[in-house]
Amino acid sequence: MLKHVTNRAFSRRAILALSLTGLGLGLLAGCGGDRDLVNPGASWPPARTVTAHRGASAVRPEHTLEAYRKAIEDGADVIEPDLVVTKDGVLVARHENEISGTTNVAERPEFAARRTVKTIDGIPVTGWFTEDFTLAELKTLRARERIPANRPANVAYNDQFQIPTLQEVIDLVQAESKSRDKVIGLYPETKHPSYFKAIGLPLEKRLVDQLAAAGYRGREAAVFIQSFEVANLKELRGMTAIRLVQLIDNPANPPAANGTPRNAPYDFVLARNGRTYADLVTASGLKEVATYADVVSPYKDVIIPRNAANNLSAPTAFVANARAAGLAVHTWTLRPENPFLPANLRAAPLDSPSQRGNSVTEIRAFLDAGIDGFFTDDPAVGRAAVDGYVKK
Repeated sequence: MLKHVTNRAFSRRAILALSLTGLGLGLLAGCGGDRDLVNPGASWPPARTVTAHRGASAVRPEHTLEAYRKAIEDGADVIEPDLVVTKDGVLVARHENEISGTTNVAERPEFAARRTVKTIDGIPVTGWFTEDFTLAELKTLRARERIPANRPANVAYNDQFQIPTLQEVIDLVQAESKSRDKVIGLYPETKHPSYFKAIGLPLEKRLVDQLAAAGYRGREAAVFIQSFEVANLKELRGMTAIRLVQLIDNPANPPAANGTPRNAPYDFVLARNGRTYADLVTASGLKEVATYADVVSPYKDVIIPRNAANNLSAPTAFVANARAAGLAVHTWTLRPENPFLPANLRAAPLDSPSQRGNSVTEIRAFLDAGIDGFFTDDPAVGRAAVDGYVKK
């Protein structure tokens, strides 16, 4: 049939087809030098990977294009968009689907009636939720600093930045990768997957399809997909060969006020199987994780606990056990402000919630413990820690 189409008509139709299909986007992303930047294969990620936790969230309001751009400027290897979904099914970057703490929604009278109470992962939450807004409505809101006491300088950026879509994040990463001739990875997290599936807005296929349309192909791709749940990672493994990450929350987390466990994947809670994150961090649990994931990323105290003085103690066997299971190891979250640091790495005034201490030393302690990568709220600090690191 193509023989009967004029060259001009074919060109118009071909360009239109390429612009509208995931195949076309994949081909465009894979042209020339861009191929290695999007799908670098075994050469990626770099050793001691620096992942920008919600962007450069220590210096810009989290999950904004400006925070992601700043993270890239400051040397992040990977940026992390936490993903929730809108009423009309669009993936957007917010740490939670409840957005009163990170936007100006509470001051918008036209949305006052949408304030409600929902049960998220078994816990009642009051506020405004992304799934009750169309993308067009969310785009009228503006981002705000989530923890102003710890990051007062970020308040100056309040009400300036939009909530970005996943597509906007992908576009930024690919443009920055190309302009810098550097692989910049994506590390999306599927937030509350059981909840979103229960309300008819599942995240998994949306995410995999959107990544495929942008040219990311399986294990060659500069992408990690992460989740605190297990069932959706197993579902994702059936959909894609992209590298998957089992997040491990603090096994010592106390139950919520209503008694809901917070020390277990929520799909385990729903299944009432009695298992917790403590089961997953054992040697046998890590072997189980390795059947569906490529990386395990625990809360940092699982790797190096704090002692009674709130200082780092000796590393556990976690990294060795994960390695034995065939898993890479990342950890979260290494933050620069005093309240988040071990006591002996804080800076005067010690009681200041915003004073920055010695985050570099903390990061290097985890590098000494053998991790492959880490999440940091300040990628400039993370970059300095890695670039000057000498293994003990």
